[in-house]
Amino acid sequence: LQGQLLAKSWSSLFGGQSGAALRGPIYSFNGRNVLTDPLWPHQLAWHGSTPRGGHARRWDCQGWRSSGTAEGMATALGEGRLLAGHRHNCSTP
Repeated sequence: LQGQLLAKSWSSLFGGQSGAALRGPIYSFNGRNVLTDPLWPHQLAWHGSTPRGGHARRWDCQGWRSSGTAEGMATALGEGRLLAGHRHNCSTP
């Protein structure tokens, strides 16, 4: 669907208290709703950022290898706040 409001402004997604509450569905590039599609079991947005939008240097999955145990910052999309991240294993699909 076109024309659905995801957030009031670009800056509202990233500013203030862990970003804006997301509105409406989020679609993958192939048109799947990642909030309801079983192909997306973890529904994470990987960002490697601090809650204020800075680079979380230790938690960005940079240099990750599939055999590693590195962690990166990601947000559960159902949580409603884009940068309210938690550490997740970088191997999580």
